[in-house]
Formats: sequence, C-alpha cells, structure tokens
Amino acid sequence: MTSLRTPICDLFDVRYPIVQTGMGFVSGPRLTAATANAGGLGILAGATMSYPELAAAIEETRNRTTSSFGVNLRSDAPDAARRVELLVSERVKVASFALAPRPELIARLKEAGVVVVPSIGARRHAEKVAAWGADAVIVQGGEGGGHTGQVATTLLVPQVVDAVGIPVIAAGGFFDGRGLAAALCYGAAGIAMGTRFLLTSDSQVPDSVKRRYLAATVADTVLTDALDGVPQRLLRTAFTERLERAGRTARLLRSARSAATVRRLTGASWPALAREALDMRRSHGLPLGQILLAANTPALLRAAMIDGRPEFGVMATGQVAGLIDDLPSCAELIKRIVAQAEAVLARLADPADQPPGVAADDGSLAGTNEGENQ
Repeated sequence: MTSLRTPICDLFDVRYPIVQTGMGFVSGPRLTAATANAGGLGILAGATMSYPELAAAIEETRNRTTSSFGVNLRSDAPDAARRVELLVSERVKVASFALAPRPELIARLKEAGVVVVPSIGARRHAEKVAAWGADAVIVQGGEGGGHTGQVATTLLVPQVVDAVGIPVIAAGGFFDGRGLAAALCYGAAGIAMGTRFLLTSDSQVPDSVKRRYLAATVADTVLTDALDGVPQRLLRTAFTERLERAGRTARLLRSARSAATVRRLTGASWPALAREALDMRRSHGLPLGQILLAANTPALLRAAMIDGRPEFGVMATGQVAGLIDDLPSCAELIKRIVAQAEAVLARLADPADQPPGVAADDGSLAGTNEGENQ
C-alpha cells in the first residue's frame, strides 16, 4: 500500500490524494476520465455547461472510465437543484462547488450519498461550509488561477487545517511530488491542481494555447478585477492589458455584448439570465454593474480555451504555469508525482539515507523549467 493513502482516498474512492479541478471549458470528459483512470479524482466542469451538455458529458465520462469522478456545479445557478438531482440519479461520487453551496443543496447531496467538496479562499468560508455539513474542502491560496484570494497557500492551508475538522485539500501552486509532500506536512489530506492538468496531453485545450502557457514565466500572470469585478489570476496578454486600461464604462459596454454571447452559447433565455442576475444579487450582494461585468467571463474564456483565440479572450492560470514546460499524459503525471512525493517523505523519515541538501535522483524533476523563470 502506498504511503500516500490519506482520508480523501477512501472518501473519494481513489488511489491517490490528487484532484484535478473542474476548470471551465477545460475539464471535459476526456481529461476527467484520464485523471480518474490514473488514480486521481477528476472533476467535470459542469458549471460552464448547459443542462443537456452536462447530462451528455456525465454519460461520456462514464463510457471512458469505471472509476469515481466528480462534477463541478454553481450553487447560484437558477437550475442548481435540478443539476443536483442529475448527480444523484447518475450516482456521481463527488459534487464540487466554486461558491459555498446552500445548506439545502448540501443536505440533499449527502442524503443521497454524494460527497460534497466546496472550494474556498478564506478560513471563515471553510468554517461556514464545514458547519453546514461539507465532507471536505479545497483551499486555494493566492497563487492559484482564476478567481482567487490574497492569502498565500503556505499560510492559508495550515490556518484552515487548524480551524475545521474535515479533510483539507490544498490548491494553488502545486505541480509536482514535492508540493504534495509539503501539503501533507502542513496537515492537508491531498492536493488539487488546475493549471498542471490543463497542461497535459489529455487536456482538450488547443495546442496553440498550451504553447502560450508553456512559454510563460512566473512573472507572466496578472491578478485583476477588470474582467468581472472580482479578483482573478490570468495569463498576462495584450488583451488583459487593454482590459485593465479600459474605463468602467467601456468594460460595461463590452459586458453587455458578452451577455448576448453567453445566451447564445448556453441556450438560456433573456428572462433566465435576468433571474440568474437577480439571484446573484440577492445571494452575494453584488451591485448590478458587477453582475453585468461577470457576463464577460464565460465568453472570453471560451474564446481562448475552446476556440484557440487568446488574442480575443482570457486564460485563467496559476503562477505555477511558469514552472511547467512539458505535456505528459495524466497517467504519466500522476505516476511522477506519486514517485517523487514518496521519495521525499522517505527521505524526511530517514534523512540518514541521503546527504543533506541532495534531492532524490529519480528523474521526477524533469518537465520543470524553474531555473529559467526565477
């Protein structure tokens, strides 16, 4: 039995404590199933799919793997309850949420035996969802991609571990076995990675976009609220720089145009979008202007991540993109991470086996360009 067996392995019914996050327009059936087949927990990006697309994606994922997998949902979606019932009827193992799910959604999922795993960026949010019955929590530090907070992973993870009595999964800045070992030393039960799984051969992201990520350094990301009014980390491009320079009026006009695109892509009606906006306003206290800005995100992410046109879209990314320069399969990646983590933990348990300051010579550091990007 591997020394990396932790509580989330039993909770998720997986071999290794490694989670592939539900990245919008990235985590499709192929990537999710490849992660599951390699022994990790793959999470399908249901939040950016219409209901029919989600149902079809779950069926396709099941055709690709017999292992457990998860589905990411938006708790503030107008049809969130219907999507929850879909997960229940399809016997999906894990439901993940980018925003704190409502207590009634947690209760329904747990009643049906679905494991509930929200993602959070602050201790108080972890305490809240734990009190509501969440089974585990993904804790993302400020290094992570997409919507993220200000607190570094190395500070946030131990803070949350000390505050809640459920398994904590560390996210933000992880890409290899050393990170997994470090997370376990902090008291986490595993790691979650987005950018590292995006940059695999199993990812559906166009090769031209992957090359943009691989060329990035650790200084080539920007944390900005110019896109939707909430801070998120993106790859720095000419487009994001123009977006940051644009005034609020220009952003709002762009958002109005994007809302029409979102409606066309998702099949949602204008009344449905209006109801969703009002729900967001009630549940999160967002001003209408910020809600309008949020209409940018799906259309601009899709332009880059699906259509392969980064000059007209945005690319969410963690700073860790600057430490990655290869595209392994999910199986190769997870095998490499597990081997390196076990070597690191063995060395820590018996340092006499290795001279101080000497890294394990197992080839597992191949595929990083950290020396070039400092």
